[in-house]
Amino acid sequence: MRDAWGDAIIANLLTGFLGSGKTSLLKRLLRLPNLKDTAVLINEFGEVGLDHLLIEEVDEEIVLLKSGCVCCTIRGDLKDALVRLHGRRQRGEVPPFTRLVIETTGLADPAPILATLSTDAMLRHHFRIGNVVTTVDAVAGAHNLRVYPECARQAAIADRLVLSKIDLASLEEIASLRGQLSRLNPAAEISESAEDTEAFPALLTHDVHDETTRPEQIRRWLSVEENHPEHSHEHAHADRNRHGDIRALVLTADTPLDWASFALWLSMLLNRHGTKVLRLKGLVAIEGRDAPVVVQGVQHLIHKPTHLDRWPDDDRRTRLVAIVDGLESAMLHRSFAAFMRLRSARPAFIKARKRAI
Repeated sequence: MRDAWGDAIIANLLTGFLGSGKTSLLKRLLRLPNLKDTAVLINEFGEVGLDHLLIEEVDEEIVLLKSGCVCCTIRGDLKDALVRLHGRRQRGEVPPFTRLVIETTGLADPAPILATLSTDAMLRHHFRIGNVVTTVDAVAGAHNLRVYPECARQAAIADRLVLSKIDLASLEEIASLRGQLSRLNPAAEISESAEDTEAFPALLTHDVHDETTRPEQIRRWLSVEENHPEHSHEHAHADRNRHGDIRALVLTADTPLDWASFALWLSMLLNRHGTKVLRLKGLVAIEGRDAPVVVQGVQHLIHKPTHLDRWPDDDRRTRLVAIVDGLESAMLHRSFAAFMRLRSARPAFIKARKRAI
């Protein structure tokens, strides 16, 4: 059955800091037969060490793997590489892959890549964003998160975090790193690279953005509010969640919102501060609806809202988890509070405007 996206190819992003093990993870994934309908975009074949996986070299840019995966190097602009690869798929020059993995360099900021996929009209027609998977070194990860902004941003934008090199780290180091990552990005699932490989395909095949319809998924990433309540303890909460200037916070509203007004507030916020809002994920209670709307976004980009059939728990409030970089929590709370005040005055404003018209 075709969904609302039609035949759009799911594009997953695999990122991670230098030496974090994303190449090793990619090689393991490419061996799995249930990922045979996958295409991979990488910078150079040599960096991934695919020689033992190759079955046929189509040309200097594309090879076919034994599992059936299509592997393609990025030469120049990402959009050009995507357009060329999709064109060859359409012409039957490569197998008809249904998902794509883009592996970034170790110092890459994932946000511009997501922006390219989301804002370019041609790419948006053929591809839709799936999971952002970020590898984190269990030994050096805590240090890298504190010292290198690129590492922290890669982790903050992730849908799924994979801990690598856990055989070299102590249980205490792993537990500490898990806690650090949970505070930095409470919306992300965390797994370990040494876990059963049968679970690995879920990194790419179980689309996080489709799973927002599953109540247990929503309850998990909204648990940040229960674990780190803000309210009157704003500053203490912000300090616990800081990694450099990156922090997680929660916005709540006790009464249902007017969707048009909320969308306007969100658009204005992202228009002014979009580069500082790394992730936004949450449930919005809408006036006139018995079930909420799931809202997700990365910087300026907001994914298509998902209407749920029911609430995932007994809490019927609007709850938004935001991960921000260099944006004061107090400012964001003031902005949302101002929106709520305007919303409360909105009926009288509309009546007055109708009389004027």
